[in-house]
Amino acid sequence: MSDTSNIIVSPMQGTILFVAIVGQGYTKGSTIITLESMKMQHDIAADYDGVASNVLVEVGQTVKAGQLLFTFSPAIVEPLANNESDVALKRENSVDQRQDLHEVIERHQQGLDQNRSEAVAKRQAAGRLTARQNVELLIDEGSLVEYGSVVIAAQRRRRSLEDLIEKTPADGLVGGLASINGDLFKGRECRAVVMSYDYTVLAGTQGTQNHRKKDRLFEVAEKLQLPVVFFAEGGGGRPGDTDGLGVSGLDCWAFHDFAKLSGLVPLVGITGGFCFAGNAAILGCCDVVIALEGSNIGMGGPAMIEGGGLGVFSPKEIGPLSVQSANGVVDLIARDDAHAVELAKKYLAFFQGSVESFATPDQEQLRAVIPLNRVKSYDVRSVINLMFDVDSVLELRSGFGLGMVTALARVNGKPIGLIANNPHHLAGAIDSDGADKAARFMQLCDAFDIPLVTLVDTPGMMVGPEVEETALVRHCSRLFVTGVNITVPVISIVLRKSYGLGAQAMMAGSTKAPLACVAWPTGEFGGMGLEGAVRLGYRKELEAIADPVEREEAFHKMVDRMYEHGKALSVATHFEIDDVIDPAESRTWISAILDSVLVLPRSGKKRSNIDTW
Repeated sequence: MSDTSNIIVSPMQGTILFVAIVGQGYTKGSTIITLESMKMQHDIAADYDGVASNVLVEVGQTVKAGQLLFTFSPAIVEPLANNESDVALKRENSVDQRQDLHEVIERHQQGLDQNRSEAVAKRQAAGRLTARQNVELLIDEGSLVEYGSVVIAAQRRRRSLEDLIEKTPADGLVGGLASINGDLFKGRECRAVVMSYDYTVLAGTQGTQNHRKKDRLFEVAEKLQLPVVFFAEGGGGRPGDTDGLGVSGLDCWAFHDFAKLSGLVPLVGITGGFCFAGNAAILGCCDVVIALEGSNIGMGGPAMIEGGGLGVFSPKEIGPLSVQSANGVVDLIARDDAHAVELAKKYLAFFQGSVESFATPDQEQLRAVIPLNRVKSYDVRSVINLMFDVDSVLELRSGFGLGMVTALARVNGKPIGLIANNPHHLAGAIDSDGADKAARFMQLCDAFDIPLVTLVDTPGMMVGPEVEETALVRHCSRLFVTGVNITVPVISIVLRKSYGLGAQAMMAGSTKAPLACVAWPTGEFGGMGLEGAVRLGYRKELEAIADPVEREEAFHKMVDRMYEHGKALSVATHFEIDDVIDPAESRTWISAILDSVLVLPRSGKKRSNIDTW
């Protein structure tokens, strides 16, 4: 090592706070100058072992960048314990001495379930999981990055800080970024925004700060285009917050921002217990609503109803699940919290992509699922469960629009949307509820590029004076204006009846509108049902036959003749459909389309929004 002195200069302008002692030895890394600049202290350390030989500045002196500070002579020295600056710095940075860190850790711990024994016990006594338990059950282990975990209710003017920290953790809204279904997709990024109102905090009411948290997380979801899973439980706006400057609170952005996400990212809503007012509005904006048994959902709770002079009702009387399932508000019913989470994960997985592992049912069983008697009913769900991957079918709104089945499913691991007529209800005729159900489902699939498969078995649109009172003309027409304007691939398979406007609506407007339109051997086609066509078209001829037995025989012969003309094989010879197939080949046709689809990355919205109805 050289014996010549080395010059130490100031790296910046500032004021000297500490200088090394002249003649004292310092080891490499020891602080020899501490400089304050713009309220920040900077330590200038020795580059090697040596002795401070000539200090040219003093404490309190202001220096400029590049100004000479002192000379430093290289030498082999023993480490010193009396470098006050170094000792203080080490002591200050010791983990045991970092009170700021301990305060943060303690504050985070205070909001966790293990430190809220009374509130958690009350929740468990009701047979429910806590908000944090639900979130942890939904997400991949350890993946949550929580936003606003130490936020408290905006009630500092009326309650102590200690009370708010204890009683209003996270202001009753747990939320952040996490991964969901990572194990299913083998490490593929499955990020989502997860949010849950906490009913143990001020009954899940919407306060000033948790509104701001929602705004923040909705913004994150929009910018990152991530799905949102929202556990909504509780009431509406909280009247007890005192820290704001506003009056009505109607300038909050939460409902605006959440509704704006419709059609951009999948929105999954889960509720249990009481879900009223603001919580119900959030829930109603979601693409899918999952409700626990015993739930009550309403746009207004008991207080709002009574305040409106409409009577006094208990929460249990408002929007029970039996009502909200039959009217289409609820898509899926869960036994308990764990089952609700299971359903949410299964639903969300369809929007996260294809899976590698799947099982195929015995396709030969499809050959016998339709009765030989062409007018005998059957369960279309037996067809569905055989046609698609084992345990992949997730039916939505099963309690509403009974003549139509809407479901998500998979073929060889690839997600599809399914619409099927239900012969058990009105023989598969399409009524207003069924039309609304199917049209809205088309929008959902189209918005997120999920191909559609339609299973057709319908005598057409429902008819009659009573059904016209339901605005049938408008509702059924939704199927046409929606189906014709979607851009996802459509595949139609005619199981049996394919008659009139109803059949065309199931095929996006025409037998040639789908990318593939095929029929099973049991398929039959016509402008209207065969029996009705014969009775109307041959009324005079039939009335001319006096003998009732002979007349009935003539009628059946005419029907048989028309069936021969309109059966699938006959129609296929005129190329009105693409083919008549062995039912066991249905998956082959579906896969041919799915495997041929060019999947392009999507940015932004494809549709302005998805109807909530």
